[in-house]
Amino acid sequence: MKHIKAASVQFNHKPGNTVPVKSTMIAPCGMNCSLCLTNFRDDKGCEGCNGSDENKPYHCIACSIKNCEYLAKSKTKFCYGCEKFPCTRLKRLDKRYRTKYGMSMIENLESIRDNGMRSFIKTEKDRWKCRKCGKILCVHRENCVYCGEKWR
Repeated sequence: MKHIKAASVQFNHKPGNTVPVKSTMIAPCGMNCSLCLTNFRDDKGCEGCNGSDENKPYHCIACSIKNCEYLAKSKTKFCYGCEKFPCTRLKRLDKRYRTKYGMSMIENLESIRDNGMRSFIKTEKDRWKCRKCGKILCVHRENCVYCGEKWR
């Protein structure tokens, strides 16, 4: 893996490498795709919901939120810009992630809407950093995938 330089917040994603959290890694539903298990399993990683479908899991490609007809009409390209925000689909996803992973898509979207993307990404850097080793946490795991520290 090569080093990637970007004008955004950086996380140590793979040992010895840095992966930037860019606005393209924030899905229309508010998911920070940098935290997804796919990025920890695969050396190629995924470019996030807004990126290429090449290394993306099928469930992300076929996502009913990403492919929503109302989202396509939204100027923001995020669910918070929709007249139906928060819709039933988003509420179901939000409930599942709050219950299983301690993250709220709706709160993420409200933060982006109210404070801007740059502020949201800075907050994410702190929120998802392992307190023991300092590397990025995977939202889908209770322990840091690098040092094993339990964080949830």
